[in-house]
Amino acid sequence: MAKVKRIVLDVLKPHQPSVLEFAKAIADQGTRCNVKITVEEVDEKTESVTLVMEGENVPFDAVVDTINNLGGSLHSIDGVEVEGPDASPDQK
Repeated sequence: MAKVKRIVLDVLKPHQPSVLEFAKAIADQGTRCNVKITVEEVDEKTESVTLVMEGENVPFDAVVDTINNLGGSLHSIDGVEVEGPDASPDQK
C-alpha cells in the first residue's frame, strides 16, 4: 500500500488555538511525524497558514479531522509526496 510521506496543506484557522498548540495537535496524529506551520496571512478572526507534515506514513484523514475539530478548514492540498509499496521478493 502506498504511504504519504509529505503533504503541504493550505489551512484557514481561528486565532485560538495558537499556531503552537495547533501544530502539536496535528503532530499527535502521526507516529514520528514532523509538522511545520507558516503563517501566511492574519485578519481579524483567522489566520491563513501553510501546514507541512512529513513522516513515514502521514495519516491524512486524521490530520483533516483534527484541523476541523480545532475550528479550522482545509482550503487545498498544495503538495504531496507518496511512496509506493516495496516490491515483493518475486518482483525483484
